[in-house]
Amino acid sequence: MDVDVHENEDEEDELAKYKLDEYDQIGPQKSRLFSNIKGLTYYKDDEEDPYITLKEDDEEEEREQLQIYGTDNLLVVAKTEDEIPQLEIYVYDESAENIYVHHDFLLPSLPLCLEWLDFPPASSSSSSRGMGNFVAVGTFEPEIEIWSLDTVDGLFPDAILGRPDKSKRLQPDEEDQEGMGNAAKKKKKKKKKKPQKKEIDPHYHVDAVLSLSWNRTYRNLLASASADTTVKLWDLSRDVTSGDGDADSGGAIRSFQVHRDKVQAIQWNVKDPSVLLTGSYDRTVKTFDSRAPDSSVGAMLGADVEAVRWDPWEPHCFFVSLENGYVLNFDARTLSSDPAHSSSTRFTLFAHDGAVSALDVNPHIPGCLVTGGTDKTVKVWNVNESGGKRDVSLVTSRDLDVGKVFTAAWSPDDALTIAAGGSKGKLQIWDVGTNAGARKTLASKLKTANVTLKEKAGDGVVGVANDDEEDEEDEEDG
Repeated sequence: MDVDVHENEDEEDELAKYKLDEYDQIGPQKSRLFSNIKGLTYYKDDEEDPYITLKEDDEEEEREQLQIYGTDNLLVVAKTEDEIPQLEIYVYDESAENIYVHHDFLLPSLPLCLEWLDFPPASSSSSSRGMGNFVAVGTFEPEIEIWSLDTVDGLFPDAILGRPDKSKRLQPDEEDQEGMGNAAKKKKKKKKKKPQKKEIDPHYHVDAVLSLSWNRTYRNLLASASADTTVKLWDLSRDVTSGDGDADSGGAIRSFQVHRDKVQAIQWNVKDPSVLLTGSYDRTVKTFDSRAPDSSVGAMLGADVEAVRWDPWEPHCFFVSLENGYVLNFDARTLSSDPAHSSSTRFTLFAHDGAVSALDVNPHIPGCLVTGGTDKTVKVWNVNESGGKRDVSLVTSRDLDVGKVFTAAWSPDDALTIAAGGSKGKLQIWDVGTNAGARKTLASKLKTANVTLKEKAGDGVVGVANDDEEDEEDEEDG
């Protein structure tokens, strides 16, 4: 039998090379992880490791998220969600067509009106700077709260105008409320206890605050309108936290009673900064100099007032929107000191099927209005004047899916951008310039005002997605 000698030699060489013939003789040995690697350095975290250059900085990331740029627009929204009243501050990035909630505050009562101002109250920590970013809030309570929008996690307002310690005495306490509830259960054997009458006080409101207006010329002045039928003037440079709430120690410096019922709307005249315009549930609109309120003039209307606006292009003229769907335009110089005397309007517009709850005048384009109503539509109007006659035409109308429209306002920066909110608790941004018909109708006025519209794709509406709507869409897709 032939044997391959070279094959046997190769097998012996491999056994010798890898010591396979001694494999069973090798005893157990201790080994360590990475024991054959020398110079290995351990670091307890990434911050100490010099080779990791992309450090994770939670504070820096949060700072970038809260950063507000010069091109951003801020919007303040008051809403009640799940019976929780709150303020939400939105950031609108026009270039990215994106809007989101930046931060929010919880309120003690249901909000009714808002007014932005840059004057810091005397009790504010930023009063020494002379400038700030604040919002005054009127609620169902008689007090006015002023919040700093520059504070992200604020728990309390910077100032409170009014006297909570006194105004709360006018409300029934818990024992009274319990007693009234028990009385109702006894089959009307006892009459319900009448709420205590709220006597008007010259230094603070005693009922809900329905409207606010900040004076942009005399920046320390804030005017308020209340359901207690009064209009009050507040000096924000006074410390409202001291004294007994009188005019010398933080209370209202003036109180005007020019109406017989709730005062629904108020606004300062920008061109004549001492003059106020007010509208009331007594179906009158009045304008007066705050230095001489007894010389007021006004007009009797056919319905309750919803909103009032001075015309920035004609300082003596103003608009009034009513509960019956009409918008009226008056010249204050033609009004009588006795509202019962008939006063002629410059023009009358039937704007909505229902109350015209929102009204604003375009600060960039003369004769351009926006209205919103309980019929859930937002409308843009064009007012042209020729030969002393005024022609009002509808430019465009849209249902922005905000429910009954509570507010609609022009952007102070963009000529044809509108922000609107309503009963659905939603905020929508509408760029009217994306509508071809609107661009054509307002072309001459845009040219005269040197306004150049930016070309944008889409339908011109930007809003915040509702969580409930997203869930419904996911269910439909599923």
